[in-house]
Amino acid sequence: MDLAFTPEEQKFADEVRAFVRANLPADVRDKVKNGKHLIRDDYMRWQQALGKKGWLVYTWPKKHGGPGFTPAQRYIFENICAEEYAPGIIPFGTKMVGPVIYTFGTEAQKEKYLPAIRESTVWWCQGYSEPGSGSDLASLRTKAEKEGDHYIVNGSKTWNTMGHWADWIFCLVRTDSKAKPQEGISFLLIDMKTPGITVKPIIMADGGHEVNEVFFDNVKVPVENLVGKENEGWTCAKFLLANERLGIAAVPQSKRGVEALKDIARAEQDNGKPLIENQAFAEKIADLEIQVTALEFTELRVLSQMAPGGQPGPEVSGLKIRGPEIQQRITELTMEAVGEYSAPYLPGLLWQGTNEEPVGPDYAHLAAPRYFNTRKTTIYGGSNEIQKGIISKMVLGL
Repeated sequence: MDLAFTPEEQKFADEVRAFVRANLPADVRDKVKNGKHLIRDDYMRWQQALGKKGWLVYTWPKKHGGPGFTPAQRYIFENICAEEYAPGIIPFGTKMVGPVIYTFGTEAQKEKYLPAIRESTVWWCQGYSEPGSGSDLASLRTKAEKEGDHYIVNGSKTWNTMGHWADWIFCLVRTDSKAKPQEGISFLLIDMKTPGITVKPIIMADGGHEVNEVFFDNVKVPVENLVGKENEGWTCAKFLLANERLGIAAVPQSKRGVEALKDIARAEQDNGKPLIENQAFAEKIADLEIQVTALEFTELRVLSQMAPGGQPGPEVSGLKIRGPEIQQRITELTMEAVGEYSAPYLPGLLWQGTNEEPVGPDYAHLAAPRYFNTRKTTIYGGSNEIQKGIISKMVLGL
């Protein structure tokens, strides 16, 4: 099997790298490289640059305004963006609700919502999980009752990522409480400026404000904001989750994380020698690199299967399992390499412009926040335990 890029693919790689270096704002790159928190404007500046190039919705087919990348081009684009310390593209519009709209939405919905997603002028967030309805998503209780030409929505969502920055939210709501759980759910698009919506922050273990609770109190939503048919939103939900799980694997970011870990192991000393020369620790890094490579080839197989225009199937559950486990392992070995210097709690160092001084090496203060933050990765997008059930049923036929 020939794994080398063709001349055309190499030319594309050169184009991507040149574009990223010319258009990624230097301050945003520095924040990503140094593990600083990003603000809404940081993401928007980069995403709008990609939008002007036509690459923001790089997973979309040409007929819906995407570039129609091949699997190789997608691989090249994602890896170069990670290598150049570009922030990850916020997936809620580009990889989640956008594909739902162009697959299940009306022509009017496509005309209204897709251009703003392609250009990154509107920020979307997700309304799936609820208190008591996370991995068991079909048990959700947020209600939408039809009154004339509107739905009246009441309930709450939790673990809502970046909803405090969002313009719109896509929500799963219960429109038939008497039907079987999956059969009474609908998919609604809701303007976050609608009266009756309240967003409350949930502060994470690293001190950051990333997720929220969102409350709906008699929120009026036009019936034309229903995507697909009423009570058939579970079809949209499963389609969206498959796309989400493919992205959660985050292979390029894990490759970058392994390289950062190796740099730390070269800098840290163990009995007067670089830690990376310690055979036991070097074997742990080698095992991690093997896992990342195996995951990378698995992802490429999935992308190749999707190349003719197909959608990700239940196989992506394997990516959802292994990707987060690898991400967590990277942070565990980083904590081991840094040792006691990971202990000081210095949240100010996660923000640009702080006057706090690190204790120990400059990289040490990131170890613990990243370790704690990645504990969530095996839970969101459907917990790993749920994914194993999907694989046993849908892939293995057990």
